Amino acid sequence: MEIFLTLPVLCALTLLLLIGGRDAKQPNIVFMVADDYGWNDVGFRNPDMITPNIDKLAYEGVILNQSYVQPVCTPSRNAFMTGVYPFKAGLQHGALLPQQAVCSPFNKPFLPQYLKKLGYETHAIGKWHLGFCKWECTPTYRGFDSFYGFYQGQEQYYNRTVAGGKDFRDDKQPIMPDTTKYSTYVYADRARKVISQHDKSKPFYLYFPFQSVHEPIEVPVSYENMYSNIKNEGRRKYSGMVTAMDDLVGNVTAALKENGMYDETLFVFTADNGGWPLFHGNNYPLRGGKITIYEGGTRATAFISGKGLEKTGYTYNGMMHAVDWMPTILSAAGGTPEKDIDGLDQWESLRTGAPSKRTEFIYNLDDMNPPLQGHAAIRVGDYKLIEGYPGLYPGWYKPETETINLQTKKNDINTTNDERYAKQGNVQWLGRELYNLKDDPYEHHDLSLSHWDIAEELSKKMAEYHKQMIPANSPKGSAASNPQNFDGYWSPGWC
Repeated sequence: MEIFLTLPVLCALTLLLLIGGRDAKQPNIVFMVADDYGWNDVGFRNPDMITPNIDKLAYEGVILNQSYVQPVCTPSRNAFMTGVYPFKAGLQHGALLPQQAVCSPFNKPFLPQYLKKLGYETHAIGKWHLGFCKWECTPTYRGFDSFYGFYQGQEQYYNRTVAGGKDFRDDKQPIMPDTTKYSTYVYADRARKVISQHDKSKPFYLYFPFQSVHEPIEVPVSYENMYSNIKNEGRRKYSGMVTAMDDLVGNVTAALKENGMYDETLFVFTADNGGWPLFHGNNYPLRGGKITIYEGGTRATAFISGKGLEKTGYTYNGMMHAVDWMPTILSAAGGTPEKDIDGLDQWESLRTGAPSKRTEFIYNLDDMNPPLQGHAAIRVGDYKLIEGYPGLYPGWYKPETETINLQTKKNDINTTNDERYAKQGNVQWLGRELYNLKDDPYEHHDLSLSHWDIAEELSKKMAEYHKQMIPANSPKGSAASNPQNFDGYWSPGWC
């Protein structure tokens, strides 16, 4: 029997040959976000850290050497869509503080809402922190088929409470998992369940914003004992938390392998900001930490690994910003990102090792007085300009060292700038700082006087960005949010 191929079929076959027969099947996507995770707190940078599962994924994929986030989890237009960069709720341990009636804008879809249109099943496990004053703000109304975790910005790792209220949900249902069980075990059980029950005829998206390694500093003693050589108790426990988080990553990858999904999965891993020196996170040799606009607060531990990557096993030095993840992941999933957003589609660059599409970005624009998380900073090419107060932790902190006055000054906004600064590094606040990050990635040499013309050029560019900025929405807390109004749980229904 003779077989005749029509012209359209021949064209299709030719196209497949031209693109090398690349598998057009949509990848499963697992997007992991580590909370307050230090630049120096991962095994592939610091051999003292025990992170074999994270290291394996990173070495098999692409380590991002210049992946930037905001100094603290403050959303931009585009970051809203990922469900990654949430509001700070102003919580303090031991105090019941009313919550703000805010959530991310409804006129900008989240990434899972786009992915569902592409046929994905979507799941979220862990920390939400994107508003919960009404149900429409919560995960299962923002594109997720299921949610298992907590609404607030932080909570206890065992008893699932924060600021006087319980906080844990299975979809919309308030629950209380076993309070003798450390949270990474609870989340691992849920991940295994979601993965094992997945319909493999559909692509799978798992958004996994880890509770770890945000304070409070709590970890099973078995993990703490892995770092018995560390004399500083806080650093020892924090390091144990890192390894517990790494085991959670291992549980996710093992479940994917057991269910025949691993080889079809694209993994994205990023921190939400730098480590917090106050709670033993470490970013050395980068300068500063969480709540600064120095590199230690904004350059994130990040990598991409797995399905769809053509060039792997290297460190990518192209510039990447948090707002780029939404269009990049959407592109990897076979979608077409919107064009009127802040983020850039970097999928082709990351997939092949091509130059980054990004040449500049804003670190922060903060008009609060005082701007505790850094007033303003911009990067253009190799140069970075900081204007005004850069944030609370401006030094270079080695592991195990304690920075002076951080415990007593962390919430005291009336201290002088000199008091805010650790004595380490003999740092002075000059009001304007300029660094060449290619030659000086650790920000030791301020060029603002010797390169005044570059500083002026960047300052003018930043002023133009400032004109486009949407003012921050930070209303006062509402007493209606009191969890005692909702059977002791932090709950929607008060705005």
